[in-house]
Amino acid sequence: MTDARLRHGRASLALSFLAQGATFALLVTRIPAIQDRYGISDALLPAFLAAVPVLAGAGSVVAEKVVARVPPAVVLRWSQPVVLLALLGVGAGDALWQIAVALGVFGLAVGGLDASMNMLGVSLQRAYGRSIMLGFHAAYSLGGIAGASLAWGGAHWELSLLVSYLPVVAVLLPAALVASRWYVHGHAGQPTASGGGGRGSGSDSGSGSEETGASVPFRLLLPLCLVMSFAYIGDSTVSNWSAKYLQDVLGGSEELATVPYNAYMVTTLLGRAVGDLGVRRFGPVAVVRAGSVLAGAGFAVVALAPGAWTGIVGFTMLGLGLCVIVPQTFAAAGRRAFEAHGPAAGDAAVARLNIFNYVGFLIGSPLVGALGDAWSYRGAMLVPMVMVLVTLGYARSFATGPARYGGGHERPRTVDVG
Repeated sequence: MTDARLRHGRASLALSFLAQGATFALLVTRIPAIQDRYGISDALLPAFLAAVPVLAGAGSVVAEKVVARVPPAVVLRWSQPVVLLALLGVGAGDALWQIAVALGVFGLAVGGLDASMNMLGVSLQRAYGRSIMLGFHAAYSLGGIAGASLAWGGAHWELSLLVSYLPVVAVLLPAALVASRWYVHGHAGQPTASGGGGRGSGSDSGSGSEETGASVPFRLLLPLCLVMSFAYIGDSTVSNWSAKYLQDVLGGSEELATVPYNAYMVTTLLGRAVGDLGVRRFGPVAVVRAGSVLAGAGFAVVALAPGAWTGIVGFTMLGLGLCVIVPQTFAAAGRRAFEAHGPAAGDAAVARLNIFNYVGFLIGSPLVGALGDAWSYRGAMLVPMVMVLVTLGYARSFATGPARYGGGHERPRTVDVG
């Protein structure tokens, strides 16, 4: 595989991550407008919101089966346009059944999209022989910031959902389709654990091979599944409760209450932008441990904060701490399964792990809300703190095996490109 092909594959995949970050932000930040447009009651809204991650989990399961037959590049190439068109459908309808269909399609497609994006990212990291996974997730964070900013503009100028979404989809959909020509599956042509050729050998878009039904023992992934769930419980706590916590518990103004999530998003982007350098220098175990400690300290600061500005400091620490955990968890799952069972197992492991992204998202917000109502919101912040700190006990699961990406011991599997 040539250096130029890997560079093109890396750039095109980064664009896909950025587009998905913007798309998801445009959906979730306009939930009040969606609720008003379709007349969704407060009692019914949680069911609609929960349906998206549930269906996304189902989509990730389907993706695990599909990539045994076709390359992940094909799944990503067609799932991303479906997600974008589903977003447009959210803005175009006016009946309850229409929003139900649009969100259903969005959820199913986004599961396949998330899984296939991370499959390609993990495989490209292996082809590069050094950590690049955090960079892809930095692109996602940048897209999220851009999407949230566009959503703010739409709300500020009182634009309809369709008018807000249409220009974005009109730009991102053709861009994603064009970029998909350069998707690269970094495992292509590499030998499997049993010595056979990998799926789609020599091509990122060819037909599937006989290497189907790759089996990944669940015990191999269990620690990483827990880490993924805990990380997303922490993330959903910030996204769903930071504004309310700052205003109701710490006495901040309504305007100031918008700052914590923005600070969290910006520090997530910054942490991911430089995180790969940390992994190359110190190794994934050290980076995950540092992120877990910083995130745990951030939750402690939030729980004990005497005022709003101290709380903002805590949420900022959370962004810097949590941002490294999810990309490294995907990388570790793909690497461990690949080294034990071959390329198809690596893809299956990423798809399976991706399900626990949605598990954490589903658990986090209701858990904090229930604990806050029954106990206190300060006390509720200590629960995700403990969960994130549990990651320290699983940090060795992130250790690299024969292929080392950090600590000055790089041994690329294929080529090392700039």
